Amino acid sequence: MNENELKPLMLASLHGDAPAHRELLSRLSGYLRVYYRGKLARIGRSATEAEDLVQEALMAMHMRRHTYEPAELLTPWVRAIARYKLIDHLRHTRGSMSDVPIDDVEPVVEDAAAGIERSIDLGRLMALLPEKMRTAVQAVKLDGFSIAETAIKLNMSESSVKVSVHRGLKALSAMIRQEKQL
Repeated sequence: MNENELKPLMLASLHGDAPAHRELLSRLSGYLRVYYRGKLARIGRSATEAEDLVQEALMAMHMRRHTYEPAELLTPWVRAIARYKLIDHLRHTRGSMSDVPIDDVEPVVEDAAAGIERSIDLGRLMALLPEKMRTAVQAVKLDGFSIAETAIKLNMSESSVKVSVHRGLKALSAMIRQEKQL
């Protein structure tokens, strides 16, 4: 997924541009198809299920496009919807979550208020990190960029990005532990 190509289409779509909306959904369908086929193939599920999931995710994105915040990146929003649709699908089709590799499953937010509180807390803690660590963690762990993409974006070496992310996560973990003790 290319943020620079997709976000303008989403913004135009939000302003009523029907051809841009169709193009956005068309491009997203290709990404989603690859994503779902790969995830489902790992657990022995069919390509037909992947096609069903593509349609469900596209419908969710269409129906919930008003929830997209234009100031934010589009790709993490798309990835979150795709992950939740996969988890919901496996839950409803009696697919065992134990069959899904742990790296492929994201925790489901219990309710919107809890998610908002956590994001506010995370934002407050992230603000305490040195800028280099904060921007690397934000790009890789929150915005979904790869190490290589982040290195280019931040004008850093890939190993510097990895170190910054590692140290940033370690610092965040220490801050969280410290807050729990209070």
